[in-house]
Amino acid sequence: SIRRSPPLPRYSSTCGRAMAPEGMSPPDVAWVLTSSALVLLMTPGLAFFYGGLVQGTNVLNTMMMSIMSMGMTAVLWLFVGFSLAFGSGGGAFIGDFSHVGLSGLESVLWTETKLPAMLFAIFQMTFAMIASAIISGAVVERMRFSAYVCFTCLWSVLVYAPVCHWTWGPGGWIDELGAKDFAGGIVVHESTAVSALVLAGLLGPRLDCGRRVQEKQPHNVPFAILGASLLWFGWSGFNGGSALAADDTAVLALMNTYQSAAASLVTWALLERLQHRHASSASGMVTGAIVGLVIITPAAGFVTPLGAVAMGAVGTALVYPTFQLRLRVDDTLDAFPCHGVGSFVGACFTGLFAKEGGLLYGGGWKLLGVQVLAAVAVAIYTAVVTAAIFFVLSRFMAMRVTEDDENAGLDCVCHGEKAYAGQGTGAPGSDSVSANKRNKQQIAVDLEAQLASVRSVQSHELSRGHLASISAMLSQGRSMRRCYSSSL
Repeated sequence: SIRRSPPLPRYSSTCGRAMAPEGMSPPDVAWVLTSSALVLLMTPGLAFFYGGLVQGTNVLNTMMMSIMSMGMTAVLWLFVGFSLAFGSGGGAFIGDFSHVGLSGLESVLWTETKLPAMLFAIFQMTFAMIASAIISGAVVERMRFSAYVCFTCLWSVLVYAPVCHWTWGPGGWIDELGAKDFAGGIVVHESTAVSALVLAGLLGPRLDCGRRVQEKQPHNVPFAILGASLLWFGWSGFNGGSALAADDTAVLALMNTYQSAAASLVTWALLERLQHRHASSASGMVTGAIVGLVIITPAAGFVTPLGAVAMGAVGTALVYPTFQLRLRVDDTLDAFPCHGVGSFVGACFTGLFAKEGGLLYGGGWKLLGVQVLAAVAVAIYTAVVTAAIFFVLSRFMAMRVTEDDENAGLDCVCHGEKAYAGQGTGAPGSDSVSANKRNKQQIAVDLEAQLASVRSVQSHELSRGHLASISAMLSQGRSMRRCYSSSL
């Protein structure tokens, strides 16, 4: 007789594989898993975007602020962040500790979805990661790395988790009012931008803030373009995945995301063309695209594609002038105009363009009023708690680097590394620029020496006219030397 192999065991919860929750939708799971990975990619994308816009001696420090946010936020999200944001027993303002350590999420579906609760926690964790990273854009080039890490840890628990509960959590008061925030315009962008502005103001400006604002030249534009492209790509999951299902709402959100970003990019390019009378800068155009992505975020699943185009174009026209304002607060990379003003405009436009309840669709003023109330309330709470966190931390540690460290650049000071081989005191190419200046100064010195040698000529051999000409040449040589010396 033929000897047959024994049948393979069927997988069950007792064979090392948990049983799938009843009612789970595999297509929905696949889409939200993909979306989680896309949103995760946004934080490294933000690191490249910010890193390309700063000085060459601060690029590593700037990028590591975003990367470190991924690690710290993920750990805090597991222990307390998710429970405080989405726990159901805390009331209208905060969650509870029922899901500490993500307990109680195994083999169950999340409420009103066909997703495993653990997958929902993963997806929301990626939002918390990029939220804390956005803040760094306003304080780079002067904030101590350790101080930033401590601040973001406290901010994630004391600011982000409560605001998240208000808007998306069970029984949150903003949700109960009927406010709409599809993918985090208020929760992520409004809260981070206000915190960034307050933190930048409390830290004080950079030492050479005036010069840098006037020059405002990114040290690596390709980095900024790469980062913006990754952000746009990742926003597919940020907005599309917020439908929490593979359905027509996700498709609509994806279309609206792309249309708003495209309309914003084109509008920004036109505005720069009108203002400067030349083609738009590359860094400007990608910034415009990000502004459009921020604007559409609260409304991605609630408006039509035509509404998304209008929001991107008109919203960018409103946000663009705020980038031109020179406030006393040194917001290094314009985090507040981009994410703060953009998200507020998006929240208000949601009250106008939403198909259900929007003012332009006959819904009256209620939704618009609720949207404004929610945005203002989040801004006030965020500002107060951010200031409180800063003042508490400042009692125990220095919040910004020393003047010498700031002048030297934070890459070597904080991380002991340089971004570029053979890097001097500036961005790539700064050594050649300094050498060019030194050559010019030497030319001026040589010119003055040659002219001064004329003094050896006997004065009686020269006419008064000759002496006047020589004197003028000597004066010009000294002026050239002073000019080139001051430029070093």
